[in-house]
Amino acid sequence: MTNKHPVTIAAFCLLIAVSIGLLISARAQQTTRAQRTSTSRQDSTPVQNNDNIASNYRISGPYTHKNLTVFLVHGKDLMPGKNFLTLQEALAQKKVRLYETKDVNELAIRNLSNQDVYVQSGDIVRGGDQDRMISIDFIVPPHSGRMPIAAFCVESGRWSKRGSEQSAWFSSSDNAVATRDLKLAAKSTNSQEAVWEKVSTAQDKLSENVGATVNAMVSTTSYELAVENAKVKQTTAGYINALSGIMRNKSDVIGYAFAINGQVNSADVYASHALFTKLWPKLLKATATEALSELNQEAKAEPVADETIHAFLTASEKPKPQAKAMTERVRVVTREDEENVFFETQDRAQKDAWVHRNYIRKQ
Repeated sequence: MTNKHPVTIAAFCLLIAVSIGLLISARAQQTTRAQRTSTSRQDSTPVQNNDNIASNYRISGPYTHKNLTVFLVHGKDLMPGKNFLTLQEALAQKKVRLYETKDVNELAIRNLSNQDVYVQSGDIVRGGDQDRMISIDFIVPPHSGRMPIAAFCVESGRWSKRGSEQSAWFSSSDNAVATRDLKLAAKSTNSQEAVWEKVSTAQDKLSENVGATVNAMVSTTSYELAVENAKVKQTTAGYINALSGIMRNKSDVIGYAFAINGQVNSADVYASHALFTKLWPKLLKATATEALSELNQEAKAEPVADETIHAFLTASEKPKPQAKAMTERVRVVTREDEENVFFETQDRAQKDAWVHRNYIRKQ
């Protein structure tokens, strides 16, 4: 009898240990499954390594105002007759609803129309509990139902209704983020802290170059309100008025590239002339804002040649591609090295046909 109790206790302890082990194993498997789910959008579909996409483009320009030099990219329209609604159009026409979710880095979007809605990374949406910028290119199919969409906050100091704006949804998207550093913080570094830091830097630079504080009293951290500052709009109007008409009577323009202070900055190219035409005013406004933030009256910018733009585009396309499925509809192919980063947005519903190519010089 005296030997049974230790045996019984040992068996009982063994049973507890096995149960705990099984529980830990089950939780580890759940964690592994969650990790797999979070990374399951890595796309193993082969990506063609097109070493010279830019050879299909023709560059015209330069078109210059102050420290900003713009080149137009000409090419074949690969989507004739395709009519995307832009996010700006869709919100203005109340054909899309963009919801606040109380999650800083995720919103929800619903397409109420019978057209595809194209949302571009960098689009700023105003309202909600905080102004946000969309962090990925996104295609919202017709009558989509409610879909999650990734975002970054570009207003760190507010988490409540502002004035007469709605806090449950976002009312407009009239601006896109400017500055290369802010784009890279969102698209390459993928860091909310870095985005807030670059927003603050952009506000400081704009304030210095317009000679007045651009931070709005109602929300001092809002990038959207800084861009809408009266002095910023008055100064950028000079750039916009000088350059807005350069596309006139050019039906084969599908994108643009630009340099600031004589240094190549970025380029955006689209598969559709119609889509680029719709986006051009918003893109030019953001580009003018960036040029203003980097304005140095004493510096003399060296002229930029179209060969330099071609070289930048070609170099950006050379790194090894990495593909990632962002949604069932959108795949993004990224090529990046120490000098440049290239993003190609593809429409999976159209056999991975590309829609937008974004080139950014990192240094």
